[in-house]
Amino acid sequence: MLLAELAGVSQAVAATSARLAKIGALAAALREAGPDEVPIAVAYLSGELPQRQIGVGWAALREPPAPAAAPSLTLSDVDDAFSRIGALSGKGSAAERRRLIGDLLAAATAGEQEFVFRLLSGELRQGALDGVMAEAVARAASVPAAEVRRAVMLSGSLGAVAAAALAGGTGALRAFGLRVGRPVRPMLAASATSIDEALGKIGGRAAVEWKLDGIRIQAHLAEGGVRLFTRTLDDITGRLPEVVTALAKLPVRSAVLDGELIALREDGTPLPFQDTSARAASQAGGGADAAPAVALSIFLFDVLHLDGADLIDLPDSRRHAELALAVPEDMLMPRLVTDSAEEAAAFFGDAVSRGHEGVVVKSLDTPYAAGRRGSGWIKVKPRHTLDLVVLAVEWGHGRRRGWLSNLHLGARDPADGGFVMLGKTFKGLTDELLAWQTERLLALEDHRDDWTVWVRPELVVEIAFDGVQRSPRYPGGLALRFARVLRYREDKPAAEADTVDTVRALAPA
Repeated sequence: MLLAELAGVSQAVAATSARLAKIGALAAALREAGPDEVPIAVAYLSGELPQRQIGVGWAALREPPAPAAAPSLTLSDVDDAFSRIGALSGKGSAAERRRLIGDLLAAATAGEQEFVFRLLSGELRQGALDGVMAEAVARAASVPAAEVRRAVMLSGSLGAVAAAALAGGTGALRAFGLRVGRPVRPMLAASATSIDEALGKIGGRAAVEWKLDGIRIQAHLAEGGVRLFTRTLDDITGRLPEVVTALAKLPVRSAVLDGELIALREDGTPLPFQDTSARAASQAGGGADAAPAVALSIFLFDVLHLDGADLIDLPDSRRHAELALAVPEDMLMPRLVTDSAEEAAAFFGDAVSRGHEGVVVKSLDTPYAAGRRGSGWIKVKPRHTLDLVVLAVEWGHGRRRGWLSNLHLGARDPADGGFVMLGKTFKGLTDELLAWQTERLLALEDHRDDWTVWVRPELVVEIAFDGVQRSPRYPGGLALRFARVLRYREDKPAAEADTVDTVRALAPA
């Protein structure tokens, strides 16, 4: 299958908001792809790379070569090139990476170049999310969508499931099962703005657990061996020796455990998120027997398999009872089971006072819905907001083409009257708001380049965010986590926006 054909499908999918039309176009493309190309097509149409990351950023894409006159690149050609680029390391790898991406782009037409740019930059947002893609796989292979979803849940790979479904139908899908050592996609939580709202959605008694600002892990134990996977199914076993040692001592033959790792101070309050995440991002130094610079505490909250029995279809209450029998209390996520909003609110307040993100309210009856964000788990976090000033904005891609989308956000600096950039966001913007801000910000334009429009710092926007973290990326050394637009504050002048001192006060010590 030519890359140009897939790029055309991507364009068609992005151009329609109708779910059924998206599914039909995706299904037709999957039927056209060759057996070895199906996983590649699924990844690209989902806005992802099979290789995950290959070390190519905007700098390598800003000055592309002249495009080819006619399409010739197949999906396999592009996938092979990405694999070669991603495998480069060591001295001279940056120059070789630029050469290889240049060779690839020189063989691509203008439309294919644009598709590659958006794919590599993470900007291929066309509405082909996992749910839509799973439906497309089901239609392409003429199999029940429920069979596709379950196979994806158990395999962790929509691409592999698509290839199996198209090659072998329902029988091939039923061959996927939970296997210790092969990660499954984690169950996800929906959101609510309050404890009352979350309990109302659950109905009746519910479990309330701490929500930590840590690393989600899935631990696979078999005959004394331990493997650790992130929520994105990356294997980080070798980076966390103290976690492996602790879990290897559990009195079980085999298990698949779901939980969170976090770096804590001696008083039990969490260290900044970067201290936790750095442990998952790099190898622990000093050799196998050396203590890591920052030790991680283990908090387990679910079990999917235990000593030969799969538990994912059992209700939460049964799974947690099995978990509590298998692991020591100091490894269990703190949990309250109640039907009292007052008790749940007090538990929430205690979690937040200890420095944690909030709580997750869980139905006692829900099975483990791997890879899905259903109503069985609902997270509740205190919402922080700031009134910030728009400093610049980037043009959108895909469905947002032609609109100014990604906002550069700044806090007021009372020391010099300027503004300190705290990050960017394109989240929380409806089509109506995108159209409005495009017109409004173009009226404030100061200057621009091919990607970005810098504006006079006059427009105030109310931003919700989950926390503040240290960041060398921005001049103030701080960045907002999970920032999203709530509303514009045309009633507020930039001189009344929040200051960088306010933001610093929210940052962890």
